[in-house]
Amino acid sequence: MFEKFRIGVDIGGTNVKIALVNKKGEISYHKTVPTRAEMGYEYTISNITQCIKDLMQEAKIDKTALEGIGFGFPGQIDCDNGIVRILPNIPGWVDVPISEIMQKEFNVPVKVDNDVRCMALAELNYGAGAGCKNLICITVGTGIGSGLVVNSKLVRGASNAAGEIGHIKLQMHDGPICGCGDTGCFEAFASGPSIVAMAKEYIAGGKGTKYRELAGSVDAITPAIVCQAAQQGDVVAKKIFERMGEYLGIGLASVVNLLNPEKIVIGGGVADAGDILFDPLIKTLKDRAMPIQGSAVTVVPAQLGNKAGLIGASLLIDN
Repeated sequence: MFEKFRIGVDIGGTNVKIALVNKKGEISYHKTVPTRAEMGYEYTISNITQCIKDLMQEAKIDKTALEGIGFGFPGQIDCDNGIVRILPNIPGWVDVPISEIMQKEFNVPVKVDNDVRCMALAELNYGAGAGCKNLICITVGTGIGSGLVVNSKLVRGASNAAGEIGHIKLQMHDGPICGCGDTGCFEAFASGPSIVAMAKEYIAGGKGTKYRELAGSVDAITPAIVCQAAQQGDVVAKKIFERMGEYLGIGLASVVNLLNPEKIVIGGGVADAGDILFDPLIKTLKDRAMPIQGSAVTVVPAQLGNKAGLIGASLLIDN
């Protein structure tokens, strides 16, 4: 009996990654095509379709070897009907019936979900969350996204919008303005842009720091540069990541009290900072969560990196 495969598709603002994934979560063939959002979603779908055909030809398989195709998108998804509702950072994708389009093309099941839920599925099955029944998987980058697993099941919610941890309110009035338009949101305090804002605030009066030196100019400061400075011993950069960890610990304490997970898996660009972020995060979380819930949870970095979205998308066929 020949081996069956799934196709995993991970949609990003710049590129689309596409892979052939086997039953063990192993990627055997993969390709990348440009998203080219300015050309319209039809152009991107056409590129994806051709890329899938090329992958199958390269792997010497036909449609009978495919169990299905899964898509992970960075935005609001109607999982039940396979429709992309809106992608905030990829213009033009509004109410696109992607499942229907691809099912007609390939005659296999097509499932669609949010990209962070795909990551959660991958980490749950093959990564840092393996063996867990209750898991929180978050990405910390431009914002904070999450995938929630409760009693071994992915949580999607009444309108497929569960998991917006980044918009938990940490401040009742005022506070930093969030990209959602509200104030006091978790991700407005603890995300890539907040690192840059804190870094720029400190040097506004002309003070010197290692990260300013590394960046060359104020406008060139990024979270990665602030992280690099912290790892090189810059006291201001280290303090910024300590504060970031504290904010993350406070926000996650509420989630831990509510859901009582065994593990929190953290990925995304900001999480690459390592101990300078994780140490204050874990300390704050343990201090601020209720004792029973706090003692049950461990916090670990994600294991699968850039592969998580592809592997998780392929797992949507069963989830």
